[in-house]
Amino acid sequence: MLERAESNNARLRQAYPSGFALDADHRPHITLLQCFVAAKDLEALALATGDVILNAKVTDLPLWAERYYYTPGPGVGLAGICARPTPELLRLQADVIAAAAPFMAPTGPIEAFTARHDNPAFDAALIDYVAAFVDHHAGAHFNPHVSTGVAPTDYLDRMIAEPFPAFAFAPAGAAIFQLGPFGTAARLLKSWDVT
Repeated sequence: MLERAESNNARLRQAYPSGFALDADHRPHITLLQCFVAAKDLEALALATGDVILNAKVTDLPLWAERYYYTPGPGVGLAGICARPTPELLRLQADVIAAAAPFMAPTGPIEAFTARHDNPAFDAALIDYVAAFVDHHAGAHFNPHVSTGVAPTDYLDRMIAEPFPAFAFAPAGAAIFQLGPFGTAARLLKSWDVT
């Protein structure tokens, strides 16, 4: 997955040079939950979700990458590689959400992220996305994916129409991140040794 994500990122950066590179500030990952949490509650959140993660044996989850996709934004889209939402992955997501629920705030400001976008419309879209994540992107609506970059939507429409050679992969670990622009995993807050 890391190899395919990096390859797709390089392609997207050629099409849209002002997109992001997959690097220390933009780590490839599958998001189980995005939410707003008060800074004072982060340690308690990490303890609660850590129990779930450590009992789930996440590195044993068999995953299957099956297609490209993108989420449209103002003029561009955030692209990625989708994984099949297996029953095990759905159960893990539900358990993480249940553990995090007591600490979740309904919304938050752009200052909750590591940086603003150059376009205030992107800031507003990201805040709305995170605030509505559980209602619109969990359970039956879960689209597990690894974000790979940003490009104009007409380019992405052509990309997702291309044949996609499916492949198997597995998670290498689990962590909590502070989100950055485009919802990237920008600043590591907590990770667990899950091996």
